Amino acid sequence: MNNNNIIIWSVEQNEFFKNNIIGKTIIDIKTDNYEYISFLFNDGSAMRMYHSQDCCESVTIDDICGDLEDLIGTPILTAELRTNFNDNPKDKYDDSFTWSFYTFRTVKGTVDIRWYGTSNGYYSEDVDIEYHPSDITYDNWQKDFFNKY
Repeated sequence: MNNNNIIIWSVEQNEFFKNNIIGKTIIDIKTDNYEYISFLFNDGSAMRMYHSQDCCESVTIDDICGDLEDLIGTPILTAELRTNFNDNPKDKYDDSFTWSFYTFRTVKGTVDIRWYGTSNGYYSEDVDIEYHPSDITYDNWQKDFFNKY
């Protein structure tokens, strides 16, 4: 399964959402509310948002605003990323920081997932997205996408 996974970098994420996520229906979501959130879609595809830790950085989920249950069972109407690296660091001593705001919307409601990344300015503060385009079973999703980190 992992040989077919695609990693989507932050500069490409809005285009990725437009071409691959909008219109899909989520059938399950798993998260630890801190390091990752994983989505399973009704067409057998799956997506995991996380940060591949390197050295001198930290990227975590800061807040989930809205009810994740509102995203399940209805097509995704909006999926987008907005970032801010100029205003309101969580800690005045953060050398470099990035707020990443992911908005997902269905007819049932909107969920904003706010991530916060900080580093010494050299390492990535971005959220990584791993996408598996098709044929993932629920059991494999649980094993490979939910419990991976």
